[in-house]
Amino acid sequence: QVQLVESGGGLVQPGGSLRLSCAASGFTLDYYAIGWFRQAPGKEREGVSCISSSDGSTYYADSVKGRFTISRDNAKNTVYLQMNSLKPEDTAVYYCAADPTVVAGLHSSSYDYWGQGTQVTVSS
Repeated sequence: QVQLVESGGGLVQPGGSLRLSCAASGFTLDYYAIGWFRQAPGKEREGVSCISSSDGSTYYADSVKGRFTISRDNAKNTVYLQMNSLKPEDTAVYYCAADPTVVAGLHSSSYDYWGQGTQVTVSS
């Protein structure tokens, strides 16, 4: 059974950091492009970052470029999203997604498999 499980969310003050994890089971992440998405209340789901299955190429939304870093550890079948310099506008439920392709981009419709999400709240 294909499953993605996110963890690492929580409450953090502005300027703080969090590292989200996306653990896969039932399939090997090596051959999947992985994306991180987020959805704030009343807003559409938006792509945050993605990483290719081949050479590890990474892509970021302009809103997080320079602050967030996506990485993958194929040995642990896990993808991470390191989030630094967090802002209140980063508050959202964060989802990871997987697609059996090289690069899937930042469009949610490109991904076949989704996790349940983890809440990130940035507030003082």
